[in-house]
Amino acid sequence: MKIYQSNEIKNISIIGGSGAGKTTLAECMLYEAGIIKRRGSVASKNTVSDYFPVEQEYGYSVFSTVFQVEWMGRKLNFIDCPGSDDFVGGTITALHVTDTALLMLDAEYGVEVGTQNKFRYTEKLNKPVVFVVNQLDAEKADYENVLEQLKESYGPKVVPVQYPLSSGPGFNALIDVLTMKMYTWKPEGGVPQVTDIPDSEKEKAEEWHQKLVEAAAENDEALMEKFFDQGNLTEDEMREGIHLGMIARSIYPVFCVSAGKDMGVRRLMEFLGNVVPLVAEMPHVTTIKDEDVSPDSKGPTSVYVFKTTVEPHIGEVSYFKVMSGKIKEGDDLINMNRGTKERISQIYAVAGQNRDKVEQLEAGDIGVTVKLKDTRTGNTLNAKGCDYIFDFIKYPEPKYRRAIKPLNEAEAERLSELLTRVHEEDPTILVEQSKELKQTIVHGQGEFHLRTIKWRLDKNDKMQIEYLEPKIPYRETITKAARADYRHKKQSGGAGQFGEVHMIVEPFVEGVPQSDNYKFNGQEYKITARDTQVIDLDWGGKLFFVNSIVGGSIDSRFLPAILKGVMDRLEQGPLTGSYARDVRVIVYDGKMHPVDSNEISFRLAGRNAFSQAFKTAGPKVLEPIYDVTVMVPSEKMGDVMSDLQARRAIIMGMDSEKGFEKLTAKVPLKEMSTYSTSLSSITGGRASFSMKFASYELVSSDIQDKLLKEYEAQQDAD
Repeated sequence: MKIYQSNEIKNISIIGGSGAGKTTLAECMLYEAGIIKRRGSVASKNTVSDYFPVEQEYGYSVFSTVFQVEWMGRKLNFIDCPGSDDFVGGTITALHVTDTALLMLDAEYGVEVGTQNKFRYTEKLNKPVVFVVNQLDAEKADYENVLEQLKESYGPKVVPVQYPLSSGPGFNALIDVLTMKMYTWKPEGGVPQVTDIPDSEKEKAEEWHQKLVEAAAENDEALMEKFFDQGNLTEDEMREGIHLGMIARSIYPVFCVSAGKDMGVRRLMEFLGNVVPLVAEMPHVTTIKDEDVSPDSKGPTSVYVFKTTVEPHIGEVSYFKVMSGKIKEGDDLINMNRGTKERISQIYAVAGQNRDKVEQLEAGDIGVTVKLKDTRTGNTLNAKGCDYIFDFIKYPEPKYRRAIKPLNEAEAERLSELLTRVHEEDPTILVEQSKELKQTIVHGQGEFHLRTIKWRLDKNDKMQIEYLEPKIPYRETITKAARADYRHKKQSGGAGQFGEVHMIVEPFVEGVPQSDNYKFNGQEYKITARDTQVIDLDWGGKLFFVNSIVGGSIDSRFLPAILKGVMDRLEQGPLTGSYARDVRVIVYDGKMHPVDSNEISFRLAGRNAFSQAFKTAGPKVLEPIYDVTVMVPSEKMGDVMSDLQARRAIIMGMDSEKGFEKLTAKVPLKEMSTYSTSLSSITGGRASFSMKFASYELVSSDIQDKLLKEYEAQQDAD
């Protein structure tokens, strides 16, 4: 492969919902470009994209696949992305390092929730979009309906470039209103026969052509003036107008293909080679210091590693984009994130697992190298003297969690190392070693997401693991003021232990001032705060620790020990052993001994006084509540709402968004454990959801009673 300059490179993502045919389209493109001699199929498990064993076993894409083709004197870098929301990390990464998105739709189902989700990411990142309607040969394919859905969802920016002569099993021809030609295929597909548009279609084709001309003209003043003067544009002028409109996201061209039969793919590739933006024409990326970095081959060498994998017989494979300068074999670069040196021994252009060695890659290009010593996903590698660091990819919050443990407890440390590697390969997998829950928690995007981890650990690493229901990080707090005192006294031969602490506890509520007068059992207690410490607890909430000692009943040097005792009990709440929070503790009196008092005595006295006071202060258990947003087809709205209400959800609102219903609710984390699977089952996989932590709220009394009994039983068992 020759060395391509920045003005000869185009980077394109292939995205869309599950089953839209992205992998099949990729296979056709590779075949048309001569990279492969025979097209594989997903069913035959021999495609270039889905080459990992886990993908072949499950029959769906798990990883994004990079491939490159030389086409019309240009280099087109593609990233074929998984369709399932569980593997959305691949789509998000791809959109950040490419410049145009091919958003594929199934001609039978049209605009689905997966389509909406993927489009929303292109919107957020301001990426040009080409809609590709695939599987026009399917039994229930309906192009006109899909086009209507697109226009309803995305407005007049949706402009068809093509339409099929007929949809369904007989599909073999389309009308292209940019070239104003008819393309017809033999049953084997491939190179079409290009003819004039038949008389029966001329009126419709002229009408659609005029709409495309108008849409193209709107993006350039000179083109608009010519259109007003002459009423038409040349084919090249239309291409230029569409090109400018795509960059501005003021036009979304629509193309037709049957990737399974290799019909329409070559014409789509011609459009990509001619019209979609080049690397140099798109907005520049900024560094963490807000430095603007253009894809300039004459700039300092800077490379961003956007993906790493471990492959059999090879080891670690690092996929990168050249952000600036150029990279060649033998370059010594500095990993700016880790402060280590890396030598680039070999560079490849890739098509799945097939690699062609190249000597050099220029700014804007995408390539791969192998066996870097200490480089991970998200790292920046620079030449000496360049200080660029890139951190521009932000991933969504996890929405599925499971506790994980090895079947052989002796392998716990090895499992931790393997999970670290899994996270480095896929940043949407988060691994939490929870001291609070005494579990290792794996957070992902869905059940399939975590299932593939189990498969890989089992098959690739020979590590037998099991998933468990994760514990819930409950919190404890109080609802009223209470008082307690505790004397710790211990005598054992020599110097003994003595400490006595009197304290008041009350709930801390933001904005509510501390009282200076309390009454318990008919006795009043006047409080004068001498010192207040406000402690932001690591697990959320606050502790207000108030020193109200008068007359020197407790020496000030023992106050830190009392605070430590209180913190001991906050870290293991008296009710369920969960963290406690949002408490004001007032130490107002006590006693000490001139010889026997020491720090440990007051720590124990403080801990027990706090525990006694907490238990009589209307203690309550809090549970984590999440904001949940569900995108669902309207016909499934009732079923989804009923399911949420059965999960103790509070429905906050309903809205329609681009043909789908958007439902927002507040749901306890406890009830979200199986939601990913249930939602998929209820809607046939046509809905999606997101969740984000909102707050801690009181549990109902019956749930609290159940939790207390479970904790007591556990304590007895221990």
